[in-house]
Amino acid sequence: MSLSVRELTFAYKKTPVLSGVTFDAAPGEFLAVLGPNGVGKTTLFRCILGEQKRYAGTIAIDGADARTLSPRETAHRVAYIPQTHAMTFRFTLRDMVLMGTSHALSPFASPGKAQEKIAAEALDRLGIAALSDRSFDTLSGGEQQLCYVARALAQQTRILLMDEPTSSLDYGNQLKVLSVVKALAQDGYTVLLSTHNPQHALWYADRVLALRDGRTAACGPTA
Repeated sequence: MSLSVRELTFAYKKTPVLSGVTFDAAPGEFLAVLGPNGVGKTTLFRCILGEQKRYAGTIAIDGADARTLSPRETAHRVAYIPQTHAMTFRFTLRDMVLMGTSHALSPFASPGKAQEKIAAEALDRLGIAALSDRSFDTLSGGEQQLCYVARALAQQTRILLMDEPTSSLDYGNQLKVLSVVKALAQDGYTVLLSTHNPQHALWYADRVLALRDGRTAACGPTA
């Protein structure tokens, strides 16, 4: 699946956040969205996910206008991977990944064997199947982040939006998560990963969208 953004402009009331941002992301591509905190990276993702619709410009997800997609339709196309955060409930790793299949179920249905198989395959692919019965809050930061990635894979979309997923991780876990993400892009996923670390973009991304003051400072091959 591809993603195309044209002249995206957004403001919170009278405070401009994004102005004329334009880029494309193709299948098999790792695009780093690079810029300091507060530059509009998260707002960009919220617009793509349909959480913010009052923007100017266009966002096309595999050719479909993002504004016209319902939350369920968007979830069939795009998966969101957040930063690691504390959980209120003690879900197991398996349950967390199963949540990625919920968009394909009717409102009152529970995951069945088909969904459990999808979740198991995602856990196995990321090498964390042995942790399936562990409570999420007992995992390390790197393991928690891989859990979020597995949940996104269980969603069975081909576009992954990752909002500074390594910001709270130590150096070793940063490299582990980024290596996994790079491998997913090489397998055909379209990956957008926001970061304020230029080294992450340099070492792992195929292309970079650099933002400054809500505008495109540069966009092109990482080199």
